[in-house]
Amino acid sequence: MRLNEISFTDAKPVEGYGTGFFRIGGEVFHGPVIAGPQGTTAWKGYEDRDALLVLKDQIDVLFVGTGAEIAHLPDDLREALEDAGVGVEVMASPAACRTYNVLLSEGRRIALALIPV
Repeated sequence: MRLNEISFTDAKPVEGYGTGFFRIGGEVFHGPVIAGPQGTTAWKGYEDRDALLVLKDQIDVLFVGTGAEIAHLPDDLREALEDAGVGVEVMASPAACRTYNVLLSEGRRIALALIPV
């Protein structure tokens, strides 16, 4: 069996989450967050689309965790991301965290926007 070392660069894996928080790369973040190639930062939620659009040249896919249950993104946000060439995958936050970690370990060009559970 061949084992490969994983290099996360400035993108950090999601290590845990709970009511109102995420633990990413050893740091706890309260409220919505964006995690990606430039690290992890607070996010103001769906109205803060500029914080997501700035990632357009750095990622191919954005995973959006909508909280405990899957929900639709506002149409204008989805359209803005797709017009910018960013693929968008919407799922519940726990599933988004797991998917992000797997693809991050594969070195994919991804980011994660999360609403807490």
